[in-house]
Amino acid sequence: MGTPETIDRIRAALQQGGAASSDYDLHPDLVLPEGRRLRPAAVLVPLIGGQEDGLRLILTKRASGLKHHPGQIAFPGGKQDEGDATLTDTALREAREEIGLPPENVSILGELAPHETVTGFLVTPIVGLVTAPFDVIAEAGEVEEVFEVPLAHVMDEEKFLVQSRLWRGQQRKYFTVPYGPYYIWGATARMLRSLAGAVAR
Repeated sequence: MGTPETIDRIRAALQQGGAASSDYDLHPDLVLPEGRRLRPAAVLVPLIGGQEDGLRLILTKRASGLKHHPGQIAFPGGKQDEGDATLTDTALREAREEIGLPPENVSILGELAPHETVTGFLVTPIVGLVTAPFDVIAEAGEVEEVFEVPLAHVMDEEKFLVQSRLWRGQQRKYFTVPYGPYYIWGATARMLRSLAGAVAR
């Protein structure tokens, strides 16, 4: 993936918009309750260039001692706070807190349609290009590891698998896109699947 061409393709794809996604996408017969209240949240999808294999994606591995989603692969992000004027502000604030990425080092390319999680959040993925080097500082107690994945890997729709596990007494299907020792699955994989699909259109 040539970096300039890929950036242009991603920016154009995000401008086209797209359909919202959900942790329930692979269960079309499931009827969700009307009027349910979802808490707004945002994640940053940070892309970094300058590598021989083109653009790379920055991801985090959550600390194993956390109460929610321990050890899972995730984007930097979280719920919208009262002090966040926009969801972009939320994503940039969380990226600064979780991986030490200064907001001024990020050029926003656009956003994906929101993603509904089984935990009751409506997450907006904000896609940004890291424009300057920065010192990665993993948030103590929250982030166990910060790592990179070649963007080409997660833009290849054939790399995505559908797997399932027992959750709350029922079999739940979900997307995965494994990379080396990293098991990328659930909401993170689903949002990446949306990005891959948008760019491929």
